[in-house]
Amino acid sequence: MRRSILTAAFAAAPLALFAATPLNAHDHDHGDDRDEAQMADDPGIEVSEERLRADMDTIVGFGTRHTLSSQTDPERGIGAAVNWALAEFGRIGAGCGGCLDVMPVGRVVEADGRRIPEPTLIRNAVAIQRGTERPDEVIIVQAHYDSRVTDAMNATDDAPGANDDGSGSVMVLEAARILSQREYPSTIIYALLTGEEQGLYGAGILADWVAEQGMTVKAVLNNDMIGNSCGSDGFCDAEHVRVFSEGLRADSTPQLRAAQRRFGGENDSPGRNLSRWLNSVAEDFPDGMQVRQIWRTDRMGRGGDQIPFLDRGYPAVRVTVAVEDYEHQHQDLRVEDGITYGDTVDELDFDYLARSSVLNVRALDRLARAPMPPQVTADAAVRTDTIIEWQGVEGATHYQIVKRRTHESDWRWGEAAILSFETPVGDNPTPMAERELSYTAPLRGDDWIFGVASCSFGPVCSPVSSAVPGGAFYPLEGDSED
Repeated sequence: MRRSILTAAFAAAPLALFAATPLNAHDHDHGDDRDEAQMADDPGIEVSEERLRADMDTIVGFGTRHTLSSQTDPERGIGAAVNWALAEFGRIGAGCGGCLDVMPVGRVVEADGRRIPEPTLIRNAVAIQRGTERPDEVIIVQAHYDSRVTDAMNATDDAPGANDDGSGSVMVLEAARILSQREYPSTIIYALLTGEEQGLYGAGILADWVAEQGMTVKAVLNNDMIGNSCGSDGFCDAEHVRVFSEGLRADSTPQLRAAQRRFGGENDSPGRNLSRWLNSVAEDFPDGMQVRQIWRTDRMGRGGDQIPFLDRGYPAVRVTVAVEDYEHQHQDLRVEDGITYGDTVDELDFDYLARSSVLNVRALDRLARAPMPPQVTADAAVRTDTIIEWQGVEGATHYQIVKRRTHESDWRWGEAAILSFETPVGDNPTPMAERELSYTAPLRGDDWIFGVASCSFGPVCSPVSSAVPGGAFYPLEGDSED
C-alpha cells in the first residue's frame, strides 16, 4: 500500500492541511478562501424561473394528475401527464446528444383495500444520466407527479397540484436540463413519481427497480412542495427550506439496536449526515436558499416518497417548504367563508421555487462529482486515543476526518484532519478501493463521535459517514454491522 500523508494536529483548533489544494467545500470558518473557480462554475445560476413557470402551466393543464384518473385520454389525467414528462425528458436528452436514458418505470399495483380500489398501473417517468466513471453509483432527485383534492379517491375533479407537487416536478425537469449539459463520474436519476397520494407506491417501485439493477444509492433528494413561502397562519419564511431526515435507521435490526446502545449512532444515520451536508452546501452561498434541518423522518403524522427508500436502507431526505399552507394543498377548488381553497398556480411564490431549485442543482452537482462516503469504524475501548479505520473509496484522492462532541449537532469542520496521498508510482500501484486506511485520533472515543468524508480534486467531498453502528451509506442487509 502506498504511504499516505496525514495531518498531525487533529486535536488542535487550527486546520493543518497536507493536501495539494485547500479543501473548502465544508470549511465555513474560512469562507473567504472559497475556491473561486468552483464558485464561478456554479450550475445553480442557470436555473430559469421562466422555464419553471412554463412547465408548471403545462402540468396543471392536464386538469388532474390523480393516480386513478385516465391512463388513455390524450389531454387530461395521469396518462397524458406521464406521456408528456417522458417526451420532455426525451427532448432534454436530445439536447445533450442522447445522454439520457428515458423510460417508464412502473407496474400494476393490485387493489389494497385502501386507496387502490382495483388493479392500477403506477407509472413513473424516469431519465438516467449515466456516470462516466462509476455508473452504478447513483444520486436520485425526485418529486411526486400525481395530485389530489380533498377526497383522496376523487379522480375526476380538477386537481392542479401546483405546489403539491408540481413544484418539485418542475424542479426535477429543470435540473435535468442544466446538469445534462455536463458529465459526472456518478449517475444521476431524475424521477417523476406517481402513486404518492395513494400510498407512496411509485417510490417503492423505483426503489425496488434500483435494487434490481444492482445500483449503489449515494443519496435520494425527495422534493415535495418547494413552491410557497407563507403558511396558513400568515407567517412567511422565504429564506429556508426544511430538510427532514430520520434518526434511527428504518432498516435497523435487533443486533444493530443493541450495538447502538453500546457505541452510539442515534443521531448519525446516513440520512442525518446527508441533511448536515445539504446544510453545508447552502451555507457556502449565504445569499441563496438556506436549510433548516428537521430531525424527523417527515412531518408529524404525514409521509413522503423518501420513506420507501429509507425502508430499504437507502440514504434519503425530504426537502420541503419552511411553512405549509394547508388551505392550498389537498383541497377542492372552492371559496368558503371568504377563503379561497385549492392548490393553484396563483398561490405559488416562483422566486422561492427558483431559489429552492438552485439549491437542489448545486447539491446534485456536488453529489455527482464526489466519491461515495466510506464505511468507517472506530475503536476506543480501554484506551486514551481512538483508532478510526475505513476502506478506501473509488475516486477518492483524500479524506476529511471530522469529529464532534457527543452532545453537539454538527461536525467541527474547522478542526478536520486531512488524509491525502502521494502520486502513485510504479507499474502496479494499489487501487484506492483496495486500500485499508486508518488514523489514530489523540482523543478519548467515549467523549467524541468521529466521521470520514471522501473527497476528490475539485475540491468536492461526500457527506460524512459516521464511525458508529449503522453509519454507512449502504443497506444493512448482508452488512457486517448487523
